[in-house]
Amino acid sequence: MAEQRRILVVEDDQTIALAVRNRLAAEGFDVRVAGDGQDALIQYGKAEPDLVILDRLLPGLDGLEVCRRMQAARPVPVLMLTALGEETDVLVGLGVGADDYLAKPFSMRELVARIHALLRRVERAVQLAAEDTVIRVGEVEIDTAARRVFVGGAEAQLTRTEFDLLRRLAERPGQVFERDRLLSDVWGFSEAAATRTVDSHVRALRRKLGSGVVRTVHGVGYALVRR
Repeated sequence: MAEQRRILVVEDDQTIALAVRNRLAAEGFDVRVAGDGQDALIQYGKAEPDLVILDRLLPGLDGLEVCRRMQAARPVPVLMLTALGEETDVLVGLGVGADDYLAKPFSMRELVARIHALLRRVERAVQLAAEDTVIRVGEVEIDTAARRVFVGGAEAQLTRTEFDLLRRLAERPGQVFERDRLLSDVWGFSEAAATRTVDSHVRALRRKLGSGVVRTVHGVGYALVRR
């Protein structure tokens, strides 16, 4: 029997936290709940969850700082929940280590799908790392075994999802990938309403690698630039 996956839900709205806990428990997960940032860090250290669902806005220590401290202590997949519509807030969340985000209000079906997709990506990353491959495209060097990226010799600190997205684009430099294909290949699902997720991660990549690394083909998708 497979080991039960542990999920830590960090949400100060008790109604949402209870609904998420009950749904995930029904899906077979071992679920822990924290109502604020300090409690989240304590439970994180004790439970060592396989994945964290983290609200962006929390009383006291906010979700961004909680995410930053968690990733510094032990990297973990983080799905950030946000009620904020501004893209800059989403990019800040991705920048401190969140792997994906989901805007409130959300459906439980989509939440569960995102969780399973994130966990599958972690498993796939372990398998790919065993291939011990280095991919070079122009000034970008991707060490798949160590999951490290260098641009012009300087290391760029990428999140798990940013690395997986870059690796997918680098497998076929110059080829244009449609957004829904990237969703399917990297995130593990494909929904037209979620294509903004790809856009946000591409913008985060450009901030870290330089604006000329990923090319936009308007109305189609993205390609890694060959130099």
